[in-house]
Amino acid sequence: MNLKPNAFLAAIRSGKPQIGIWVSLCHAGAAEVIAGAGFDWAVLDMEHAPTSLGDVMHQLQVFAGYATTPMVRPDWNDPVKVKRLLDLGAPALLFPMVQSEQEARAAVAACRYPPNGIRGFAGGTRANGYGRISDYLDRVEAETAIILQVESRQALADAVAIGTVEGVDGVFFGPADIAADLGLPGQPMAPAVWDGIRPAAAALMAAGVPVGTLVQDVTFARSLLADGFTFVACGIDATLLARASDNLLAGMRAP
Repeated sequence: MNLKPNAFLAAIRSGKPQIGIWVSLCHAGAAEVIAGAGFDWAVLDMEHAPTSLGDVMHQLQVFAGYATTPMVRPDWNDPVKVKRLLDLGAPALLFPMVQSEQEARAAVAACRYPPNGIRGFAGGTRANGYGRISDYLDRVEAETAIILQVESRQALADAVAIGTVEGVDGVFFGPADIAADLGLPGQPMAPAVWDGIRPAAAALMAAGVPVGTLVQDVTFARSLLADGFTFVACGIDATLLARASDNLLAGMRAP
């Protein structure tokens, strides 16, 4: 057996736009509903969802049967959690709230075996096919996407330093947390938020770093892809379910 190539990583390295979605409903059945839609990538969220390691394993098993690349967001830049997620076979990780070049280096180190990092070694995990993937050690670091989230004014100012750390594959802007840091909680689409994101994104693009984000306005999401953003998520499963059920009931109750 050989390690499966990371289609999402190959795409963003070549500049091919990738459309994503958020998976916050922590059941494998909900993941299967999303997986069949055909998005390029999907975030399996552990930061703002009650998702356990067992839930993630079942979600990864679901996505293994589809073309969508699953990206796991741990609840923190924690090397122990990262080690366990990599052993589960996560092909991409989204690190929340990275504030500095030092924290970026720590995220990369957590994903790499010594002497290049601090990841602990296990010989028989889901990630290496329980010992059956013969080229796992040779290829895993080149096939694991490391994406860092910039979510504050401090991180915006240091975005290029964060994004150009060796081993970082992309920078993801978190407009909701940036809005909160600007004193605009609940206003991720406020002009002041994007006045901060756009120049940082442009500087990263100029440095050759792929950039992405999550916005739940399809027209705006499409415009970001047109402006050079490489990977953009345009919805959250729980929000989509809530809106669809609200609209359905409103339609039934309409005069």
